[in-house]
Amino acid sequence: MRINVLEYLENTVNTVPGKLAYSDGENGLSFMQVSEGARAVGTFLSAHGYYKEPVAVCMKKKPETVAAFFGVVYSGCFYVPFDDEIPRHRIEMIFESVKPRAVICDDFMLDHLKDTKHSCAIYEYRDICRTPADDVLLTGIRDRAIDTDPVYTVFTSGSTGTPKGVVACHRSILDYIEALSDTLRFDRETIFGNQAPLYVDACLKELFPTVKFGATTYLIPKQLFMFPTRLVDYLNENKINTICWVVSALTMISGFDTLEKNVPEHLKVIAFGGEVFPIVQLNKWRAALPDTRFVNLYGPTEATGMSCFFEVTRQFGENETLPIGRPFRNTEILLIDENGLTAGEGIEGEICIRGTALTIGYWGDFDKTNEVFTQNPMNKAYPELIYKTGDIGKYNEFGELMFISRKDHQIKHMGHRIELGEIEIVAGKMPGIRSVCCVFDETSRRIVLFYTGQATSAEIATGLKETLPRFMIPHMISKIDEMPLTANGKLDRKELKYRAPDAG
Repeated sequence: MRINVLEYLENTVNTVPGKLAYSDGENGLSFMQVSEGARAVGTFLSAHGYYKEPVAVCMKKKPETVAAFFGVVYSGCFYVPFDDEIPRHRIEMIFESVKPRAVICDDFMLDHLKDTKHSCAIYEYRDICRTPADDVLLTGIRDRAIDTDPVYTVFTSGSTGTPKGVVACHRSILDYIEALSDTLRFDRETIFGNQAPLYVDACLKELFPTVKFGATTYLIPKQLFMFPTRLVDYLNENKINTICWVVSALTMISGFDTLEKNVPEHLKVIAFGGEVFPIVQLNKWRAALPDTRFVNLYGPTEATGMSCFFEVTRQFGENETLPIGRPFRNTEILLIDENGLTAGEGIEGEICIRGTALTIGYWGDFDKTNEVFTQNPMNKAYPELIYKTGDIGKYNEFGELMFISRKDHQIKHMGHRIELGEIEIVAGKMPGIRSVCCVFDETSRRIVLFYTGQATSAEIATGLKETLPRFMIPHMISKIDEMPLTANGKLDRKELKYRAPDAG
């Protein structure tokens, strides 16, 4: 039984040491090079007195960054990832929270960190990766390690504006990666095309299966996601056969009709999540790649990664919504109503998660941890934690779990309870719509719908009036050039709420 994520790397380096592990398309590292760099970094940190504490890794998105992550784990510490996309003020807030004594960086991020207010030792990866590995030292660290030791802390957006640090351990990651790999059928021939930044949990879908199977991951440069044709060319040139992307990255390709001229010919698995996939866009992908597996994934950072899956094996009409399906192996989904009871068939309830994949909780915030990592209300016999996602769901007639909305996307307006997600789904099905987001401006008490596409606001208003009750019709419909996205590619609803008072 594995108890440490490094066992993935150690098993693979013994079988395919020279195989390409990670590449950005120009520079790459073999499994042996990843192992050597990681063991060097682990030796350096341990020799300098770092143990069981956060170590910040501030590097651009490249193969050496992954080696640095594993190096921190070798030292018995856990990594806190950053890169140049994170605004300086956010870095300051996170540093203030975790107070790392050590930072590993590259040339670019060294300049980025010069003005940080926090005193810590800064080490360049290119220097410490040359440290001779001390096998005795590293073995001693491993002998003291257990599977509930932290591996990383990643920071998500908090409702108060202060980032929340989610702490994941070996046990939760191993459980998640094993279940995900079984579901998506990864193997040694898998060639991943990574879209997610390395400072969010979404990148786990590629980083850890790569070392588990001896697969290969291409870290796709962020700028390519602005140029659909060049992005598809990159996928084809590197024979990428598996992608696990946010929906917005996929609809960027299909929304500009790129698939009609340029098809990613090697793709065998397309997994997606983070947002609702408009059926119009999904059907374009399925028509272009009829032999490819399409899998809808759902899950929160607090459960390490994805928790549920639905493989698209039947046709969906434009007025339908994809299910999020059923939970991964060794995970249970509970739907709990407002009274703390199991929601009945067809009844909405909060999606709660039970299982080994639950993370440890929030860094330095016991109150928030205890608020959402709570006792299973169905279990009156012994302590058992569940995670309350804040998402509302229900089961359809096929027994498949459906995502309805976020609790905080549900508003009370004109005496009615309104799901903003329902407005988005209806608008997103209209012709000439690429993407849509609906927000509520508390000050003016207005529902504002933002969209991208060729349709006019008058056409959208007419379509909504034909489908929705009057009290759900947005007060303002605003066309924008591009949807603002968060660091991990999801719609930035906070930014749109900020824009809402000026929408016209």
